[in-house]
Amino acid sequence: MERLTGLGYPKPGDLRLAPVTPEPHVFADDGRTPNNPLPLLIYRQVMRFDTGFDPAAQFEVLFESHGWKDSWRDSMYRFNHFHTCTHEVLGLARGRLLAQFGGSKGREIELGAGDAVLIPAGVGHKCVNASRDLLIVGAYPEEGEYDEPRPREIGHQKALSRIAQVPVPATDPVQGKGGLLELWR
Repeated sequence: MERLTGLGYPKPGDLRLAPVTPEPHVFADDGRTPNNPLPLLIYRQVMRFDTGFDPAAQFEVLFESHGWKDSWRDSMYRFNHFHTCTHEVLGLARGRLLAQFGGSKGREIELGAGDAVLIPAGVGHKCVNASRDLLIVGAYPEEGEYDEPRPREIGHQKALSRIAQVPVPATDPVQGKGGLLELWR
């Protein structure tokens, strides 16, 4: 409804972003979760929410302004999963999230409202704990195809082969010409 009426929906120039340097985190293949040699990137407190706009809409506009589409609003699955054919960006519009990234041998990382995380294809992720008000906005680069296997639902070699085919996106979903373009090349 917001997109149709424009109510509570900002324009890209309305966004208030903090200049942040993304935190890189690399996770090794654990034999079940393929992960990726490209680092997962965390953008801490990148969004300075304007109370005149819906916080989720602010992340939707940010991601779309950098060519990341098919956005959704929800939370994070409580089981480990990954994507073999696309990268994914998540923006926390509300609440707090303790997520495990990198599969069973990965790392638990806490995220809060205003944070964004860019998850390379193959990197496992699941919700460990979340506040009741958690609201995540997710999006994907134009190239790529959505899937969400759990470990052992896809052959490990097949997953690795698919992940190797996923191109580096043309733009960073948070910073446009920064972030992943510097850290993923």
